[in-house]
Amino acid sequence: MSTAPMPRKISIDPITRLEGHGKIEIFLDEAGEVDKAYLQLPDLRGFEKFVEGRPAEELPQIVSRVCGVCPGAQHMASTKALDALFQVEPTVTARLIREVYYNLHVFEDHLLHFWFLGGPDFFVGPGAPKETRNLLGMVDKVGVETGRRVINTRKRARDLIEVIAGRAVHPVLGLPGGVSKRMTPEIRDDLRAYAKEAIELALFSLEAFDRLVWQVPAYRELFLGDVYRCESYYMGMVDAQGRSDLYDGKVRVVDQQGREVDLFEPTDYAKVIAEHVEPWTYVKFPYLRKIGWKGLVDGPASGMYRVAPSARLNVSSAMSTPLAQQAREVYEQAFGGTTVHSVLANHWARLIEVLNCAERVQELIEHEEFLSPEIRNMHLGTPKEGVGIVEAPRGTLIHHYTSDANGIITSANMIVASMANVAAMSMNIQSAAKALIHGGQADDELLNRVEMAFRTYDPCLSCATHNLPGKMPLQIDLHRKGQASRSLLRSGDGTMSQTSTPIKEM
Repeated sequence: MSTAPMPRKISIDPITRLEGHGKIEIFLDEAGEVDKAYLQLPDLRGFEKFVEGRPAEELPQIVSRVCGVCPGAQHMASTKALDALFQVEPTVTARLIREVYYNLHVFEDHLLHFWFLGGPDFFVGPGAPKETRNLLGMVDKVGVETGRRVINTRKRARDLIEVIAGRAVHPVLGLPGGVSKRMTPEIRDDLRAYAKEAIELALFSLEAFDRLVWQVPAYRELFLGDVYRCESYYMGMVDAQGRSDLYDGKVRVVDQQGREVDLFEPTDYAKVIAEHVEPWTYVKFPYLRKIGWKGLVDGPASGMYRVAPSARLNVSSAMSTPLAQQAREVYEQAFGGTTVHSVLANHWARLIEVLNCAERVQELIEHEEFLSPEIRNMHLGTPKEGVGIVEAPRGTLIHHYTSDANGIITSANMIVASMANVAAMSMNIQSAAKALIHGGQADDELLNRVEMAFRTYDPCLSCATHNLPGKMPLQIDLHRKGQASRSLLRSGDGTMSQTSTPIKEM
C-alpha cells in the first residue's frame, strides 16, 4: 500500500483581508513539522524615487496615491513635512481642521478593519468556511441592523471627509502652513450631530468585542496565550502630558517592560531609527540604532520595534478623552496592568482609539477658532528639509523630504507603519505556523489561524514596499548553428558576465 509523499511546502497565496498583495510560504522538515515560514511581498511602490524632481507642494496629493485605504495618513504626514520644509507654523484654525479631518479618517479606517477585515475571524469564527469569513458572514452573525448601522456610519464619515478635504479618497486639503478650505456653521452642525452618532457606535463596538470575543473563553485564551505573543520595543507619538496623540507630539520608545528608551522630536528620527534591507524582499526593516539589527528575533537584544494601536497604548500614559480613558483602564486591567505583548490585542486597542477619535472630533469642533477664516499662514521660508510624522491607523508614519531653494524635491524617505511591523509579522507567522501545523497537515482553519498573526496588524503592504533589491537576475542564451553558444548573465546585484560553449552539430 503506497502512501502520498509528505508535502515539503505549504503556500498561502494570496493572503487575504488586507491592503496590498502578499503570500506566506511555510517550509516543512521530513517529519512534516514547520521548519521556516516566510511572509513574501511581491509589490514595489516607487514613490520615493518618482517624487524626485516634483514641486514640493504637489507631494501631499501624489503620496495619497500610495494607498487607497489610508490616503489620509500619507496626505497628513506629507503636509506636516511641508510645514517643516517651508519653516512655517499652520494657523490655529488650520490645525483644528486638519485634526478633525484626521480623526475622522482614523475612525472610519479602524471601523473598516474591526468589522470587515479582522472581526470576521472572531464573529464568524476562524474555522468557519472561508466564504463566510467576510462582511456578509459578519452581518449574518450580528444582524442586518447592526451591519447597516456600521456601513452607514462609515459612509457618513467618508461623506464628511469629502466635505472637509475635497475628496474622500485622495484629499486636496493640506497646504504648507494651512489648509485649502475653511469651515462653515453648517459643516460644524453636521459634525456635531455626527460626533454623537460616532461615539455611540464606538461604545457599541467595544460592547460587541467584549460580548462576542473577550467573553468567549477560547478567544480569550488566544489573546493571553503564547501562540500570538511577541516581546519587542514599542514606538508611538505622545503629547506633552504623555497621552496618546495621533496628529502631533514627540515620539516615544519603550522597552519590553514599558521603560522609556527614547523620546525624540520628529526632526531627530534618523538619529534613533535606521533601515535594514534584504535582497529577497521589497520591504525595508526599520530598527533602533542603539540596539542594532539582529535579524528576525524579539526580546531586549533585538533592535526590532513595533507600532500600531497596542504599541501606542504601551508607550502612552493615558488617552486624551474621558470615555476612551475609561475603556483603556478596562483593557489594561484585563492584561494585568503590564506592557501588553499580545499580538491580537491590536483588535481591542483599535476600538479604544475609535472612541478616542469620535470624542476628539466632538471637542475640536467646539473650539472658538474652528470657523475662523484664518486657514493659512503664508509666511513661508526658503525650503530646504522637512520631516512630518503622524500616527497612521497602522502606526508611526514618517515622511522626510529635502529640496532645492525653489522647492523642487531632491530626495524623499518614507518609513511606513507596516514596514516597522513586517519583521514582527514574519516572526508571528512562523510562531503560529510552528504551533499549529504538525505532521504536514494543515486544513483551511489552521491556515487562517496563521493568517490571523498578520491580520491583527491591519497591514498595508502597498505602503510598505520601498526597497529595490538590486537588478532582476537575467540569462540570455544565444545559439547559432555550427558556432559557439553565448550566454549573457546579469546577477541580482547587476553584475554582467558572459560565457561561451561550443555546440555540436546535430
